[in-house]
Amino acid sequence: MQKTIFITGASSGLGKTTAKLFQSKNWNVIATMRNPENETELNQLENVTILKLDVSKKEELEKTIAEVLEKNSIDVVLNNAGYGLIGPLEAFTDEQIQKQIETNLMGVIRITKAFTPYFREKKDGVLINVTSTFGLMGFPTCSIYSATKFAVDGFSECLAYELAQFNVKVKVVAPGGIQTDFAGRSLDGAFHKSYQQLAEKVQEGYSPEQIANYSKPEDIAQIIFEAATDGKGQLRYIAGKDANTLYNERMENRVENQVQNVKSQFIFN
Repeated sequence: MQKTIFITGASSGLGKTTAKLFQSKNWNVIATMRNPENETELNQLENVTILKLDVSKKEELEKTIAEVLEKNSIDVVLNNAGYGLIGPLEAFTDEQIQKQIETNLMGVIRITKAFTPYFREKKDGVLINVTSTFGLMGFPTCSIYSATKFAVDGFSECLAYELAQFNVKVKVVAPGGIQTDFAGRSLDGAFHKSYQQLAEKVQEGYSPEQIANYSKPEDIAQIIFEAATDGKGQLRYIAGKDANTLYNERMENRVENQVQNVKSQFIFN
């Protein structure tokens, strides 16, 4: 029987790549995005349904999911929609902070909550939340972004315990750097002159040479497919060579040692 995945943030990058992968594996794909009228690729594929969905709009979200569940049997939900708010905390407006929380955290919570009764009654299903390496460890200029991604990680772990009794699996995929346009269209930045030296140091990590070492979105999509289909109770899937290197360093050297190591790179005299 053909299975179905529901994906948020499918208009570009990892979301679109994952939609294509599942479609190629003979899945039905419900690909959601804020501006479906701009889509030119996914709407050419068989077994792909494109729907308008803004995860920050509660009423629209609940109405869309109710309509989806009336007409479809859903097996996997992928919470992928999100963006990065990058810069020192002092540079952000309250509106920027609120928008980041609404999209990256509240969007995940609302989508998950809308599907949870369905999966609970079905006694089957997989909820996959895309976080980040910076949802497992902190880094300068990522305070609000990491706040949302750490929160999604903790939310997912708690929910995994709650839903285990109903045979519903909750999983987290935590990628490192990905060679997508995330660094362009999916970033919102702010500058503060007191942190110029720190910003320049951070920016070194986003050089073309560094980006060339990032994972390809196809590789991360493959890990999402694995999480969706392996039948394991595994919670976290660390995705990408750079992500695994940082996470292993954090586990092996102990968290506090890694914190001090990172901090030492950003002390300027």
